[in-house]
Amino acid sequence: MSASVNHLDERTRDSGELLESIMPSAITLAMMLRHKKMAAWLRSEFDGYQDRDAAPPYRLDLPGHIVAKSPQYGWIPAPVVTEQQKLEFGHIDLIEGTKSLEKICVNSKKGDGNRLLLDEEDMAVLQKQINLSAELAINLSRDVYSHLLRTVRGAVYLWTQALMEKGLAGEHNHYSPDERAQVAELDNPEHFWRKAMDELDSLPIPDVRSAGFFERMFGRAS
Repeated sequence: MSASVNHLDERTRDSGELLESIMPSAITLAMMLRHKKMAAWLRSEFDGYQDRDAAPPYRLDLPGHIVAKSPQYGWIPAPVVTEQQKLEFGHIDLIEGTKSLEKICVNSKKGDGNRLLLDEEDMAVLQKQINLSAELAINLSRDVYSHLLRTVRGAVYLWTQALMEKGLAGEHNHYSPDERAQVAELDNPEHFWRKAMDELDSLPIPDVRSAGFFERMFGRAS
């Protein structure tokens, strides 16, 4: 088992690299450095969170548009009339792992989105409020998914930058106790994801690419 901080840093900035392949390498590096908090956060991001309470704020209350299923026209904007209804029902939490979220993003074209049915209880309440029996869902734009994924990627980038500033560079099969002690204070994922949230627009983190036609039809080459 080996890890390279420099290579991981480069991969976070490479638009051809998916987060799906970056995260296992980041987890390996965190484990080698005995960064238990960072490893736990990376695993939660990769696999998903158990519930809303465990998820960071960049995954919560994400804005979307409420749509209704018309027998004649398919999915159309729902007649939601009040700001309170938009606030209460037009936001959603995404606690799934980055792998599944990235797959949605990769398979969407820019300007597209993903439709998620409202849960039964919320749907029943809103149907009653707007006097509509049709199925209701929330449309999340591709940009919402991309922003979340870029935040995670940005946090990993900032962590690798901090590690290199402390003198960790090159390929390693293991790190000495002195090297681990040198970067022990960097085992603080919240510091890095909060910084990524604040500075995302200025970080050299690429947008999630869209799959081409043949890639969407036949999948990625292994």
